[in-house]
Amino acid sequence: MLVATAVVLAGVVPAAAAGATAPTAGDGSAPADADASADGVQYRTDGDVPSCEFPFTATDATGTEVTVEERPERVTTLNPSAAQTMWEIGGEEQVVGVSQFALYLDGAETRENVSASGFGVSVERVVGTEPDLVLAPNSIPVETVEALRGSGLTVFHVTEQTNVTTVREKTTLIGQLTGNCEGAAEANAWMDANVEAAAEATADEEPVRALYPLGGGYVVNTGTFISTMLEVSGATNVVGEREFDGGYPQVNDEVIVELAPEYLVLTDSSAHTVEGEPYASTPAVENGNTVTVDANWMNQPAPRSVVYGVRNLTEGFHPDAAANAEFVARGDVTVESGDGTETASPTSDSTSEGETTADESEPTETSAAGFGAAVAALAVLTSALLARRS
Repeated sequence: MLVATAVVLAGVVPAAAAGATAPTAGDGSAPADADASADGVQYRTDGDVPSCEFPFTATDATGTEVTVEERPERVTTLNPSAAQTMWEIGGEEQVVGVSQFALYLDGAETRENVSASGFGVSVERVVGTEPDLVLAPNSIPVETVEALRGSGLTVFHVTEQTNVTTVREKTTLIGQLTGNCEGAAEANAWMDANVEAAAEATADEEPVRALYPLGGGYVVNTGTFISTMLEVSGATNVVGEREFDGGYPQVNDEVIVELAPEYLVLTDSSAHTVEGEPYASTPAVENGNTVTVDANWMNQPAPRSVVYGVRNLTEGFHPDAAANAEFVARGDVTVESGDGTETASPTSDSTSEGETTADESEPTETSAAGFGAAVAALAVLTSALLARRS
């Protein structure tokens, strides 16, 4: 089993003291020092990397047992979170089709755009990519999944991710489905390291009361992976102070004013939110407390989004604590298997600092194979750190 441990070398110096430049709160891009760890800090996980063996069978969100007979050479992704995951685990060369919202990924413009006019997915375009495997995140309608299967394609409909744990499980599963298990383990270790760094850095800070508006009166509720990122970064989601149905409820202006958030989380497309009511009358806007994060890092449940999202949020909510956080660079993560062999971090350009242009279910034995201990360890650690704030 994987047990997450931070290996801190002698003479650790926080990132700020080492001269690394932290991004201005609200610039929304990948952190300026995204490829830099706190001086002397590395991160290592010890244990078993799930084996990539084919044929591989897993049950998807539709209850269908999906079997991948051999490592797929051609993979089509229907949503940006699946594409981002493939890029992050070193499987970008296998990807032949992406949605229009994944074109921010380095090299994605050379893949077939399978989006329909406006929104949604074009079944015809997906079929035209001749994929060995189609990755369909939970936001893809079941009707689309069935239409693709009716065309003879192998489609895996991924379950919804509601917290960092389920993002990790999805990453592991996609690694197994596509033959990129070591890359998935590396991506998860990188995500875990930075989630832990943020949680530890803000554990003794007074949580700020934050709200993430989505436009049209819709807001992010608790019980979502986005809300988990807020909490890890030293905030409480004010929407959780009321009872609303669903992860993204629509609330009226009066309730927004009554919730009185101290901070607003914005993206480039929602920056205008602060100019009108009801948000202009909140303490957040009145005191100039807004944090702008690239929508790709806030809205896509995948490892890079969690890392960049959490770092930007932590720097916006608690800049002093963030300056002393022991964040870990992608290249400083190592997975060491039980037999003592190490796997190096993928060297894909997809995690480079320059690429900033462009976004709970119970774990199953299949989807979380080999990661039970790591999941439990991180859950216990994060819960303990969050509890220290109460």
